[in-house]
Amino acid sequence: MSRELSGAHQIGEVAEIVGLSLRTIRHYEEVGLVPPSGRTAGGFRLYADGDIERLRLVKLMKPLGFTLEEMRELLELGDRLHASSASDPEHAELVDRMMMFVAVADERCARLRDELEQVEGFARALRHEVSSTQGTIAKRT
Repeated sequence: MSRELSGAHQIGEVAEIVGLSLRTIRHYEEVGLVPPSGRTAGGFRLYADGDIERLRLVKLMKPLGFTLEEMRELLELGDRLHASSASDPEHAELVDRMMMFVAVADERCARLRDELEQVEGFARALRHEVSSTQGTIAKRT
């Protein structure tokens, strides 16, 4: 059941565009997270612009520690939210669920900022150590 998509991209091009490895993109397909929109007659994966955007979102979720299941849920939730309107009965529920993900992302961003501050402090300490050692070495010569 192969179908060709006009304006679609093969996996190598997608990997370059998004900055993910071929292996990672194939894995996301295997777990059903971001399947390609189609295939060439020869069986090569074809990714539409929307697929590329989904891969970019997944790439952004990864450093926040979202599990594959959370990523899948968030992508599906986004799809459902964009397809709904404020007058839909489930719209408010979808917005509430999305706000829960916003809160989780905000908390994880704060944690990453704290970790970054700590490792930057470590890097400063190392630079200071090197600077003070260079001064000692210069005095010896």
